[in-house]
Amino acid sequence: MKKMISVAEAKGLIADSILRLGSREVKLMEGLGRCLAEDVFSPIDMPGFAQSAMDGYAFSWKGFEEFGKLEIVGEVAAGAAEAGPRPAPYQTVRIFTGAPVPEGFDTVLMQEKASAVEGVLEVLDPDLICGRNVRLAGSEIAKGALAMKKGTVLTAAGIGFLASLGLEKVSVVKEPRVTLIVTGDELQQPGMSLGYGQVYESNSQLIQAAFLHLRFSQPKIVYAKDNLPGLTASIRLAMLDSDMIVLTGGVSVGDYDFVVPAAEAAGTTSVFHKIKQKPGKPIYFGLANQGATAVFGLPGNPASVLTCFYQYVLPALQSTTACPVSLHVKSATFIDGYKKNPGLTHFLKGIYSDGVVRLLGAQESYRLSSFSLANCLIEIPEESSEIVAGASVLVHLFG
Repeated sequence: MKKMISVAEAKGLIADSILRLGSREVKLMEGLGRCLAEDVFSPIDMPGFAQSAMDGYAFSWKGFEEFGKLEIVGEVAAGAAEAGPRPAPYQTVRIFTGAPVPEGFDTVLMQEKASAVEGVLEVLDPDLICGRNVRLAGSEIAKGALAMKKGTVLTAAGIGFLASLGLEKVSVVKEPRVTLIVTGDELQQPGMSLGYGQVYESNSQLIQAAFLHLRFSQPKIVYAKDNLPGLTASIRLAMLDSDMIVLTGGVSVGDYDFVVPAAEAAGTTSVFHKIKQKPGKPIYFGLANQGATAVFGLPGNPASVLTCFYQYVLPALQSTTACPVSLHVKSATFIDGYKKNPGLTHFLKGIYSDGVVRLLGAQESYRLSSFSLANCLIEIPEESSEIVAGASVLVHLFG
């Protein structure tokens, strides 16, 4: 029998085993939520010209110092088709937000602090300084400068920024193709009547929701019977077009737990089976297709499924896509006491706020009610037997 390994050992083995996916070029909007596969450099200066930051009057600061009052000789609107004649130092032009500042001018006076009478501008802003309210060419970014680093997750603002540089396509890391195989002859679909000994199947929706929340595509769902030939065939079929296979249920060592033998019969090389943790001790991880496909066997109890997803599947997704999707881990003050036997790391459902975390009830692995209220997992180390109230603990924050 293979020995159980620690949480840290399991995470290390996953990190060392997962292969990085390749890249593909997509339209900007298709890149939302994806990670850049390469650095992006600006093809232009942004803005490409000295630009007014507001509606007002543009002029030469040196000319203003010399002449005081300035002659208004025209106006410049945003999108001006061509530059007019260069104004003289004693002149000014009415200008609008986003319009190009005429050559030789370097300052814009906001219209609320201007007096324009009979074609003459008087400055009413005692705090005005040279260069005020002018966006210099390249002040956002210079041509050739790094616009976004490889590995950056494309947000709405990021897409807008790249679009403002004239880019219409971007190279992103490929999205993993994931197959979720749900096992359990006792499972019934929501909306159907329950027979004797049946329970409603929720793990598929649980995992789908987790993927969608992270802006990954919805996994392909396969329902498999609790028998070795059928489950083996399902895994073999999934291997044909999956970068990751996640199975729920049937991962222990009971008479009807076929995930591990089926995975091995299908050609998966086992990396580990069983971790010193609670909940989710009997988790399985293996590799197929010469390491190109990661295979996870998660326990069937919903709280165990979600705990193992956050702790192991999520870091694997981060490794294969370069997207920073793993839970944020930080220290917090634990306001509840907790006792356990040494030997297993415990992940407890909790509520974190302002540096303090408290324990929720209903910690059993089959209970999702408390998980639905939790915003973190509290990690109680393997070697600990007691955490006293007021001690510092690590919390894994959702979202």
